[in-house]
Amino acid sequence: MAVAQKMPAPSKPAPAKPRAAAKKIPVQWQSEERPVPYDRALAFMEAKVALIREKAERDMVWLLEHPPVYTAGTSADPKDLLNARFPVYTAGRGGQYTYHGPGQRVAYVMLDLQRRMESAPDLRAYITDLEEWIIQTLSGFDVKGERRSDRVGIWVDMKPYGKPKGTEAKIAAIGVRVRKWVAFHGVSVNINPDLSHFDGIVPCGISQHGVTSLAALGIKVTMPEFDRALQAGWQKVFG
Repeated sequence: MAVAQKMPAPSKPAPAKPRAAAKKIPVQWQSEERPVPYDRALAFMEAKVALIREKAERDMVWLLEHPPVYTAGTSADPKDLLNARFPVYTAGRGGQYTYHGPGQRVAYVMLDLQRRMESAPDLRAYITDLEEWIIQTLSGFDVKGERRSDRVGIWVDMKPYGKPKGTEAKIAAIGVRVRKWVAFHGVSVNINPDLSHFDGIVPCGISQHGVTSLAALGIKVTMPEFDRALQAGWQKVFG
């Protein structure tokens, strides 16, 4: 089972960068009750991005789970695929290898950055907003999610959960792709997945730290409960 590992000198939390001015534009929310095959999700996002850019369709947040799968971002190193026990897909998003599976809430965000941002589109500011969205959502369950200046994702200091000082674990991953300033892919948050499934990869190329979940932190939450928290967090960050 993937577990958090002790680090002698943990990275300092990264401060949030100033947010770019953005218009408050409602989005369409869609949630799936059954796991969605990864290739089907990719095809859906590709089609939706085209409709947003060419037909000015509404932006969308798509909430789902996947069957167990490993996905490779544009920076994935083949040596980080340790055991291909599940299907492996090339995702086209930024980042390295990650795992998706039951018990993990994936939120695919298809957003027209040109339409939303009042100044020139700012990808870094958008990713900062995605991070803040997850941090705000986790805070509703009394979990302190944090950025790290030297690595992507949202992290949890494991000392309050009985681990040695300096132990950190990743609870959420972020990976984004942009086409003609329409962003897609998004975030994934570990609710109660089988954490041993992460053992087949070096998640996001980071071997010094482990992964965790709300369940591993002793927090029981259903997907509908977490989805409501995601929507509340979205309002705080994106409006």
